[in-house]
Amino acid sequence: MLRGFARISAAVPRCAVADAAANGEAVLELWRRAEAEGAAVVVFPELALSAYTVRDLFLDGHLLEACARELARLRDASRDLAPLAIVGAPVRAGARLYNAAVAIQGGRILAAVPKAYLPNYREFEEARWFRPGLEVAAGESLALAGEEVPFGLDLLLCARELPDLVLGLELCEDTWVQLPPSVFQVSAGATVICNLSASNFTIGKAELRRLLARSSSDRGKCAYLYVAAGPGESSTDLAFDADAFICENGRELAASKRFARENQLVTADVDLELLVHERLATTTFGDCAREHRRDFRRIPFRAGAAVPLPLRREVAPHPFLPRDPRELASRCWEIFEIQVNALVTRLQATGAGLVLGVSGGLDSTQAALVSAAALDLLGRRREELHCVTMPGLGTTAGTRSSAERLARALGASFRELSVSEASRLVLAEVEHAAAAGTSSVDELLARLRARPELGDTTLENVQARLRTLLLMTLANQRRALVVGTGDLSEKALGWATYAGDHIAMYDVNAGVPKTLIQFVIRWVANERATTWSQGDPAALRETLFAILDTPISPELLPADAGGKIAQLTEAAIGPYELHDFFLYHLVRHGARPARILDLAQLAFAGRHDLGALRRWLTVFLRRFFSNQFKRSCTADAPKVGMVALSPRGDWRMPSDARVASWLAEVERYPEV
Repeated sequence: MLRGFARISAAVPRCAVADAAANGEAVLELWRRAEAEGAAVVVFPELALSAYTVRDLFLDGHLLEACARELARLRDASRDLAPLAIVGAPVRAGARLYNAAVAIQGGRILAAVPKAYLPNYREFEEARWFRPGLEVAAGESLALAGEEVPFGLDLLLCARELPDLVLGLELCEDTWVQLPPSVFQVSAGATVICNLSASNFTIGKAELRRLLARSSSDRGKCAYLYVAAGPGESSTDLAFDADAFICENGRELAASKRFARENQLVTADVDLELLVHERLATTTFGDCAREHRRDFRRIPFRAGAAVPLPLRREVAPHPFLPRDPRELASRCWEIFEIQVNALVTRLQATGAGLVLGVSGGLDSTQAALVSAAALDLLGRRREELHCVTMPGLGTTAGTRSSAERLARALGASFRELSVSEASRLVLAEVEHAAAAGTSSVDELLARLRARPELGDTTLENVQARLRTLLLMTLANQRRALVVGTGDLSEKALGWATYAGDHIAMYDVNAGVPKTLIQFVIRWVANERATTWSQGDPAALRETLFAILDTPISPELLPADAGGKIAQLTEAAIGPYELHDFFLYHLVRHGARPARILDLAQLAFAGRHDLGALRRWLTVFLRRFFSNQFKRSCTADAPKVGMVALSPRGDWRMPSDARVASWLAEVERYPEV
C-alpha cells in the first residue's frame, strides 16, 4: 500500500440510446472493474443512464421513470461495491428537470449536483429540456429513488479516511465557461474535480479539452478527471469519441483509447500530498481561495486509506528529464538559452571578459560551451574566454588533454597553471603529514601512494582554493569575470570547497542538476558542434563525447598505478541519479523521508535496493542540511527549472537547522 495517493477511475461504458436498463448494466460492469482495481472513486459520463442524444425523449415520462428505477437499482447494488460512483442521469425536482451527477455508495444516494450552465447554441439545445443548476438555492434537497438527497451546486464529497480527498463535480459545459463551478470548488478545498461530459467530437476538440483540463488542474492545484460519452450515442447528427483522461497539476496521467467501441476504464493514482504541498507553497492560491470563498455542504463518503500496489502512474527515476523523449531536445535548448542569455546580460552590465577553469569534466565543459555561445551572441571574439587548466595532485593525462582540446576546438584562449607545487608548499608550511619534509611533488605523490590515508580533506581543499586564487588573480589582470562551474546537484550536496570552487563571480550551472547537464552536453555535441567549432567540428564532437564518457571525479588524489582516475565521486557520496531524485522530491514537493523512500523504491526497482536507498538518502540529508552555509553565500546564478537553491530566491534555510528528525524517519522506515 502507498500513502498519500488516491486511486480514481473514469469509466466509458458502451451506450444504448434510451435503454436505461442496458445502460445500468454497463455502469455496473465498469463499477465492478473499478472495485477490482482498487479505485476509491469511479466517474461515468453525463446522462449515462439515458444517453445524451435522446433529445425530446428527455420529456417522456416512461424514460424518466426507467432512469429513476436504474438509480434505485444501482443504489441497492452499491451495498456490495466499495468505490463511490458518480453517475450522470436526468433527475426530476417537482416540475423541473435537471441534468445531474449522482453520487452513490454503500446502499445510499449521497448527493446530486445539477449542471450549472446549459449550452443552447450551434448543435446544443439542452435548455429545451433542462433547468440550469444555477437556479437551485443553497441547502436544497430533492426526492430521488425514495430518498431525500442533498441537491445543488454547494456540495463537496469528502473522504472520511483520506481528509485530502475532496471531490467537486461539474458537468460538460461547466468547464467551458469563463468562470467554471470548479473555481469555487477548489477554493473551498476540492482536490479532485470530476467532469461528467457527453461532448460530441469535432476536429481539434480533443486537444482543446485537454488544454482546458490541464489548465484547470494547474491553476487549481488539483486533479481533473474528464469522461465523455462512449460508443453507441446516436449518430443522427453527431459523432462521439469515447474520450476520457485524468490530469494532475498541469499534466496528463492517463487517457482512454479514443473511438474504441468497447467499455473502457481509465485509472490513475492521484498524488494528494503533492497537491496539498503545491497549495501551501503557492501562497497566491490561498489568497484567491479566500477571495472566492463560498459555503459548501460537505458530504462524507468512504475511501481506502492507501492505494494498492502497483502504483497506477509513472514515478520517473529522473524527474528533471522530460518523460517524452521527443521533448528532450527542446528542453536542452531551453536550458542552454537560459544560461547563455543570463550570462550575456551580466557581460553587458560589466563589459568584462571571462575566465574559466577547465578540468575536462562535465561541469566546466558545460560552462565553456555557455561562455562561448554568450560571446558569440554579443559579437565578441572567442579569445575573450580565457580557459585555464590547473593540474593538481590527482589530474590524469586524459582529463588534462580533454580540457585543452575543448578550449582549442572552441577557439578560446588557453593556458596551463599547475597547482601541484604550490599545494605542496602550503601543506609543508602547515606541517601536513603528507608534505612535511618533502622537496618535490614527486616525493609528495610517492608518500601519498604509500600511505593513502594521508590524502585527507586538507590536502584536497588546498588544491581547490589555490585554483580559485589563480582564477581570481587572472580575472583581475584581464578585467574579467570568473565563471563558476558548480551544478545544482553539487550545491545541494555541498560537494565543493568553501572559498574554493564554491566561489565565483557568476555561476552559470547552479540551476542545472548533474543528470541533466550530461544531456545538454550531448545535445550540443549532436546539434551544435558542426557550427560552433572554430576549426575541426569533428574534434569538438569527439572531445565532448570523450568528456561524457569520463568518470565523475574531483581528481584531487593521485591516480592509480596505471594513470587512471582513482577518486570516483559517486563511490564516495552515492549515485547522482539518486541524489537528484531526492533533491527534486524534497525541495519541489516537500516530501518527507518515508514518502521519498516509497517513491524511490518504485522508481528504481531492480536497480537500487532498499538498503542502498536508505544509505544514500541518509548521506543526502546529512549533506543537504550541513552545507546550507555554503549555499547562503553562493554567487549569482540564473534559475533554470522548478527546483533552485538560491538563498536570494527559492530556498532560504537556516544554516544551523537540525537534520535529526529526518534521519530518524529514515531509520524507522517502513514503520512510519
